[in-house]
Amino acid sequence: MKRLRLSLVTRWSALVGTLLAMGILMALLLDHLLPGRPATVFAICLACLVPMSVIAMRAQIAPILSLFRALEGTVTSYQDGDFSFSLHWPHNDELSDLVAAHNALGNVLREQRLDLMQRELLLDTMVQNTPVAMLLVAEGAANTRTVVYANLAARQLLGQGRKLEGHQVDAILDQCSAALREAVARGGDGLFTTGEDKDEDEEVYHLARRSFSLNGRRHELLLLRQLTVELRRQEVQTWKKVIRVISHELNNSLAPLTSLAHSGAELVRRGQTERLPQILETIEERSRHLERFILGYARFAKLPTPRLEACAWDVFLARLTSQATFRLAGAALSTPACFDPAQMEQALLNLLKNAHESGSPPDQVELHVRQVADVLRIEVADRGEGMIDAVLTNALVPFYSTKRAGTGLGLALAREIAEAHGGRIVLANRDGGGLAVTLILPQASAVRVCRQGLTRSLGQTQV
Repeated sequence: MKRLRLSLVTRWSALVGTLLAMGILMALLLDHLLPGRPATVFAICLACLVPMSVIAMRAQIAPILSLFRALEGTVTSYQDGDFSFSLHWPHNDELSDLVAAHNALGNVLREQRLDLMQRELLLDTMVQNTPVAMLLVAEGAANTRTVVYANLAARQLLGQGRKLEGHQVDAILDQCSAALREAVARGGDGLFTTGEDKDEDEEVYHLARRSFSLNGRRHELLLLRQLTVELRRQEVQTWKKVIRVISHELNNSLAPLTSLAHSGAELVRRGQTERLPQILETIEERSRHLERFILGYARFAKLPTPRLEACAWDVFLARLTSQATFRLAGAALSTPACFDPAQMEQALLNLLKNAHESGSPPDQVELHVRQVADVLRIEVADRGEGMIDAVLTNALVPFYSTKRAGTGLGLALAREIAEAHGGRIVLANRDGGGLAVTLILPQASAVRVCRQGLTRSLGQTQV
């Protein structure tokens, strides 16, 4: 069967032609029956043709109007998210093409909706069953904060299994521990511990928060993750590593000491005392090495709170130069810095020692100091072998060392000192070979502390 093109034009043309033919035939017939009365013939033709035209037009238009109403209904259903409807047009014309395209669109939307529902189901299952407590909070009028979503972990942690949606965050937090309330009120990300003032076990949590705009409203996502088990596991692993390192160092020192002490006692018994000074010197050297080793661990474990003070760079660098060899890259800053000089000196000595042990030529070990806005950057650079990615990842972990006799405390102690000053430490391989270790220290808050300390000192002096 051939497809009909321009079906609407063809139908209406055929209809008009049929009516015209019928009108002409009827006019000729009536003119023959009623000669000389054209008005009567015209009236009778109109009376017959108009009803027939109306009936024929309605018969032609009715299926098309029905199809248009069906199209409107399915489009409304699509707007409501219901894509289960399809249309049928029995004719093989342009409208059938329109219906086929409409049905194809419905199939595509239905498949996309099904795929979206499957993804939403998968995402909801993952979110609901994750051990991280997730709380989505919407900010409303009058500073109200309402929970709009909470997963199962959040319900168990904050609501004893009850639904939290629709409740105010402040009302929910009132039923929680004081540590959690303080962590939320403090703002930002961070760790906090619960159960410190009670008989229950201590639990360590990490709070992360992110703010964003959704549907024109400000929202905040709170993520609470329990870290107690992981921290305990890491603590056990750390203690095992510490014990291995200490045991290894003690054995390396005590075994020779025992042997030398026995040899010295045997020589005294025989009256051969000429080798005693050498034996005692070796015993002293090994004892001092063991003492330095233990003091290094004690210094790392008991790092005091930094005592910030204004330090002139010429004095500080002169004291550092007397203890380590390095080349100052660029001119020293004329503006004093604010940090704990003893701790910063210890951190830089550790970094300079590592730079010299990296295989770098001594004259290529550089110290670069610069200040950008309110941030102080102290960089120790060398031209040694650098670090592979695996070593860079673990270099700042306490007791991690690639050196056979290393303790793994040099970089870790420098990191502790930088973080105690409110800063951080960054390691990066240099172009052309070597490593650059940078201490990044904020100076704005440190300078305020230094000024407050100086003001108090001046006040006490005047009194």
